[in-house]
Amino acid sequence: MPRVTFIAADGTVTEAEGDIGQSVMSIAVNAGIEVILAECGGACACGTCHCYVDADWVERLAPPSESEAAMIECVIAPKPESRLTCQLRLSSELDGLVLHLPAAQY
Repeated sequence: MPRVTFIAADGTVTEAEGDIGQSVMSIAVNAGIEVILAECGGACACGTCHCYVDADWVERLAPPSESEAAMIECVIAPKPESRLTCQLRLSSELDGLVLHLPAAQY
């Protein structure tokens, strides 16, 4: 099972495993990552699953879709490495993915 490392704003590290094809948002929710609110349930409609992709991983991900990019514009403190975890699907190539979490979603 591929692993994802979540690094909270305070430096707390949580590692979680998921199934190939599973959204990173659902992995975070299942792992108890409280800052991933996932209010829309993964419909790319709220931005409450925002994260920052670690610099070592940014180029390994496909660019965000138009709808994801538009939603990212609405989050607190967006950065070039901002993504929505609901739009990231786990694959064997993403085993070890590192994501940094914002202090709050809104």
